[in-house]
Amino acid sequence: MSHTIRDGIELTEEQREFVALARDFAANEIRPRSREIDEADVESPLDLWAKAARIGLASYMIPAEYGGGGVTDLVTQCLVQQELCYGDIGIGNFLTSSAFFAGPVEALGNEEQRKRWLTPLTTENPPVTAVAVTEPGVGSDSAALQTRAVREGDVYVLNGQKTWISNAPYAEWIVVFATVDPSLRSRGVTAFLVERDMPGVTIGQPMRKMGQRGIVNAEVFLDNVRVPVENRLGEEGKGFYGLMRTFDASRILIGAGATGLSRAALDATIQYATERTQFGKPIIEHQAVAFRIADMAAKTDVSHLVTMRAARLFDAGEFTALESAIAKLTAAENTTWVTNAALQTHGGWGYSREFLVEKWLRDAKLEEIEEGTSDIQRLIISRAVSTQP
Repeated sequence: MSHTIRDGIELTEEQREFVALARDFAANEIRPRSREIDEADVESPLDLWAKAARIGLASYMIPAEYGGGGVTDLVTQCLVQQELCYGDIGIGNFLTSSAFFAGPVEALGNEEQRKRWLTPLTTENPPVTAVAVTEPGVGSDSAALQTRAVREGDVYVLNGQKTWISNAPYAEWIVVFATVDPSLRSRGVTAFLVERDMPGVTIGQPMRKMGQRGIVNAEVFLDNVRVPVENRLGEEGKGFYGLMRTFDASRILIGAGATGLSRAALDATIQYATERTQFGKPIIEHQAVAFRIADMAAKTDVSHLVTMRAARLFDAGEFTALESAIAKLTAAENTTWVTNAALQTHGGWGYSREFLVEKWLRDAKLEEIEEGTSDIQRLIISRAVSTQP
């Protein structure tokens, strides 16, 4: 039993095929491993990464000219992300993490850099990659980065510390955002491609997290790391533009992933409420439960609709900071509500590990924190709507 969201978007045959591929992979490969990976705590499923790479799910979003699937429109990417995260949101985010790395390379890099760094992502054995922005003292204020990049002839010397970096323990390549001058704020932010085996790069211990344990995070330490000038993405001080464009897209994708999680919780709740009886009838016939499920369905639909609106505008080349923030804020807070409602409906069983709903509630909370907290999204929205003509 599954709740179908109608949005009026007519899918092409190619889009339907990608969605079906992701749905099958989520059902047959991801969901069966969900509890196991959660209990492993600090371990990403590299075998699933390899399987996803072999069938193109790890690189379908890379442009065709670099060997990828060429599905560069965000609408399709959101639909695929929904399906993967329906299986498990942490694993789904891990399997498509190449897109996060590819974003600043595409936005800032020249053609030679794109070929060098994107083409290997489309092979059957692609490197795991990462993007390093967050710092211990700098969360959502990306213009206030303290990691320094000082040019010395043909190299830049990088010093600093990054934290909460997804994939860091496995990543071979990391896009590091640093500043050439902290006093310049956003105008000093510059992006560099750092290779894991460069002297001075150290990866911290995996962080023990509340949820989404299928994607592992760690700190990255940069101690006099000498990065060739040719590894700089774009000109000095242009990194902030690439970062914001990447965030506009990734926040929409976060909305899609959160919607997939909400769908999973809703479907599981409908099934449980249909099969579970109390006072001589299925609990779905009790008004309190029926109303709760109605609210779950409404919030899930709203999350999908605002996310797809943002994706369509992004694909049309529009500036979408406002719509991206609305999509992330809405879908993130809705999935926390929906997963909590799922646990409530399951009662004591939901609080146990007998069902996945307790895990889904733990997973959901991260959506309100990563890549700009809900408070930051509210600030973005408030500023945007207050300055509109």
